[in-house]
Parts: sequence; structure tokens; C-alpha cells
Amino acid sequence: MRTVELSRKTNETDIQIAVNLDGTGIANIQTGIGFFDHMLVHLAKHGQFDITVKAQGDLEIDGHHTVEDVGILLGQAFLKAVGTPTGLTRFGHAVIPMDEALAEAAVDFSGRPFLVFDADLPKTRVGDFDSELTEEFFRAFAMNSRMTVHLILRYGTNVHHCIEVTFKAWARAMRQALTVDDTITSIPSTKGVIET
Repeated sequence: MRTVELSRKTNETDIQIAVNLDGTGIANIQTGIGFFDHMLVHLAKHGQFDITVKAQGDLEIDGHHTVEDVGILLGQAFLKAVGTPTGLTRFGHAVIPMDEALAEAAVDFSGRPFLVFDADLPKTRVGDFDSELTEEFFRAFAMNSRMTVHLILRYGTNVHHCIEVTFKAWARAMRQALTVDDTITSIPSTKGVIET
């Protein structure tokens, strides 16, 4: 079982995370930010990962520290849960529609952290979530999971839909990339190693 539990406590946040990469999509998410919880549920459901996130943050200021720190710890958890990447599919790609919005995600468990976030989101709030925190979350995750993540919002007008479809596309691409393929009997790199 590719499972891990991690915690992180700072003066701004106190977070506990558990991840099972070979799960069934069970989510237990409590960050204090309703819309963000909703997005992480999509990661679990559409990625078929079991994810628990318990976060307490300085929401009296805003959601920035909570969202970014969850991204940091979740990225670390995914990296640790993969372990030695023998047999890993490594690459994942998905194009997902949601009503008028369409998003594309491509990921590589490469050991080379990088984020391309091409989404023209207006600076607004969806519930209690600042739209600009979407990119902050994905950057924190990519850097700490040591994955290359490309996210493109091709089009969309409803901001809720635009953010949600991006999370759904990312989740499906992640599922594909992190699946173990029994026909792959080595590290999926011509280098023979993925620097994690």
C-alpha cells in the first residue's frame, strides 16, 4: 500500500494529512475553507486517492497560508507515498469539460518541479476562497511533490466551473501518472533514476 501520514505545524497553520494512492476516492477534508474542501474532494474522487486533510489556519487574516501550506504538505505526502517509482506510469494527461468550461492537465512525476498555470481567472472570491489562491496551491504542490504540472484553462466564464474543472483535469492526470503498470519493470526514465 502506497500510504503516508504527515503533519506540519507553523505559527500560521497546523495541518495533518493522510494519503493512500491506491484508494477508492474517499475524502475527509476539513480546512475551514468550504470551496477549497470541495476542490480537494474532487482530487480524491477523480484521482481515486483516499485523502484526509485536517487544517487549522489563520483564517482571520485570509486563506492564503492555509491553502499554500496544504499544498506544501500534500505535495510532500504524494512524493513520499510514491516511494521508489519502479513501474510508475509517470506521465498523465486529461482534457475535461464542465458545462461551458474546459481544462487540460499534463503531469510528469519527473523529480523536476515546475508549474505552468495558464488560466485567466478574474481576481474574485468563490464562497470564501480567493481565486488567485488556485495558482498558489498548485505551485506549492508541484514544488513539494517534485512534479512537473501544466494546467491550461482553455475557456470558461463561470469562475466556480473554471477552478473546479481545472482540479478535475489535474486529478485525472494525476491518477494516470501515479498508476503502477505491471508491464514496466524499471524506473521509467532513460537515466535509470528519477531524482526525488
